[in-house]
Amino acid sequence: MSGERERVLEVEDLQVRFATDTGEVPAVCDISLHVHTSETLALVGESGSGKSTVALAAMGLLPGNARASGRVTVDGTQVVGAGEAELARLRGRTASMVFQEPATALDPLTRVGAQIAEVIRNHRPLGRAEAAREAIELLRRVGIPEPEQRARAFPFQLSGGQRQRVVIAMAIANSPGLLIADEPTTALDVTVQAEILDLLRGLAADSGTGVLLVTHNMGVVADFADRVAVMLNGEIVETGPVEEVLLRPRHEYTRKLLAAVPRLVFQGEDPAPRQDAPVVELRDVRVRFGRGPRAVRALDGVSLDVRPGETVGLVGESGSGKSTAARVALGLIPPDSGTVSLFGTDLARSRGRRRRALLSGVGVVLQDPVASLDARMSVAECVAEPLRMHRRGMSAAERRARVAEVLELVRLPKELMARGPRELSGGQRQRVSLARALVLEPRLLVADEPTSALDVSVQRTVLEVIAELQRELGFGCLFVSHDLAVVQQFAHRVVVMRAGCVEEQGPTMSTLLRPRSEYTRRLIAAVPVPDPVVQRRRRAGVTV
Repeated sequence: MSGERERVLEVEDLQVRFATDTGEVPAVCDISLHVHTSETLALVGESGSGKSTVALAAMGLLPGNARASGRVTVDGTQVVGAGEAELARLRGRTASMVFQEPATALDPLTRVGAQIAEVIRNHRPLGRAEAAREAIELLRRVGIPEPEQRARAFPFQLSGGQRQRVVIAMAIANSPGLLIADEPTTALDVTVQAEILDLLRGLAADSGTGVLLVTHNMGVVADFADRVAVMLNGEIVETGPVEEVLLRPRHEYTRKLLAAVPRLVFQGEDPAPRQDAPVVELRDVRVRFGRGPRAVRALDGVSLDVRPGETVGLVGESGSGKSTAARVALGLIPPDSGTVSLFGTDLARSRGRRRRALLSGVGVVLQDPVASLDARMSVAECVAEPLRMHRRGMSAAERRARVAEVLELVRLPKELMARGPRELSGGQRQRVSLARALVLEPRLLVADEPTSALDVSVQRTVLEVIAELQRELGFGCLFVSHDLAVVQQFAHRVVVMRAGCVEEQGPTMSTLLRPRSEYTRRLIAAVPVPDPVVQRRRRAGVTV
């Protein structure tokens, strides 16, 4: 029984408040929780609920403007109030953390094997050669192919899934009793996500590591967690075994979260195909990166199109070429061969002012709005920037009016216009990014993973806004995503990519319900669902 096992993390009456210019803001309010050895506790809730603050408090990583009280005990060490020397001994040895974005956790200028070896030597008296050998073994343990060669690679030479495995190798290098995983699979495609979860599950079972999993993905919770704690406004509103919380939720907020989860459905019809001329068309496009024998084939004979008023979902695993295809459609990557037509015009033959005029008809929404919005600008300035570049005849008053109009379209109040992007929630920032993309009334919207980093209720809101605006404005949308459930709900047609090629394409419902390709069937089978019974049967190899 879990009650008889050792507690590797114990949180009692934790409070965290942040000092701001307008006074202290409560983030976590008197919460208590625990994690046993060989157990995974999932901490779930919307953005701003306080779940990541709890994870940072457990590692002693709260920012300088945070004030914490209560008890946080990791393997007998009281974290709240501990000195930096004591916390440094704790981190990486007794407790480790895996973050959402491995790029921020890895040094881009240091080979990955050396980074793992450094973590080992920081806590154990090993020589360089022995630590290097252990780093290679750790890479093998976390499923990196050819670990001797990969140890000499730099982070940018690895795929997103491989980088996340490197981060996990660093986290388990010193056999910690507690592993804190903060959204460890959010940016990964479904098959890599399943592999990472299998890896973490095996670590917990084999070494007795307790895991605190911070996530907004209820499918991941169902697949991986033993218990669940649901947070709302800094408080835990429900906790219990995973089957009880996900299948028989008591709290209305938990029921709301579960209702917002996108799910694959296995019945439905496709709308009639559209006959309008495409707003963008790729024909037999080929792209190679690099030269000679080391050249990488990114796209190989890719053909697809998007028509006015329709959404085409572009899906596939990491490295399949879907983001490269989107960048080709945007004119950011010139194809080695094949043609790209934008609004009926060959993009390769367009130069100067004519090319700029064509591209002004394209709006772009990226996965991370923080990277696409200038933190030094206000919301109004961010949204108005395309107008200043492409509508130079507009007066300042006309720009302000247009910005107010488009912010209203994306359901953002005018009061936010003077704020900076970092003063907004994740969902608000993504809607500012959407407003910026729509301010020029584009005929084509390219959305590259626009909701993968958002919690489920905010994700639903953003997708509803895009769909509503598409019905109103009639733009075509190329929607790049690894979430097949979202694509099924949102896209009219789907293009499945694999290793730079189009594996299959067609109307969304028929393609996902009756896939011709074994690869597509594998992608569909890897989609986690928020039902722990179904996920357990899947892991046991039972067809569901």
